[in-house]
Amino acid sequence: METSNLLRHQIINSRTAQLNENFAEAAIGLWEPLAAQIVSIVGEGGFNSIYVRSISKSQSTFPWLADGPMSPLNDHRFAALKMSLEGQPPKQASAAIDLLLTTFTDILASLIGEDLTKHLLRSAWGVDATDISWQET
Repeated sequence: METSNLLRHQIINSRTAQLNENFAEAAIGLWEPLAAQIVSIVGEGGFNSIYVRSISKSQSTFPWLADGPMSPLNDHRFAALKMSLEGQPPKQASAAIDLLLTTFTDILASLIGEDLTKHLLRSAWGVDATDISWQET
């Protein structure tokens, strides 16, 4: 695995590990700003396609992940995901959201490149560009 992929995966793992109380709500809080950043690059349809593909790939490990249609309303976009997460123990929900974000960003990076994907994550999640975990080795 490339170092740049590993660094992106580490930041995702770090963010999902920080989610405690109200896990489902907090997890959606990671997705919403990310979606806003990505929609500005690939459009609503592009985001939805990558997201649905990510859900589909992640269901082999977590079959309970919702695969319903995306809501056209931004404030309800992740309603099915939130409901799926709420029905699971926190440890399992955390592992699922980690896998889903990793899968999503892997697909995104294959389409738009690793550097732009990391830039979008930094912008969406307010990660300082000088953060050592994001620097190339």
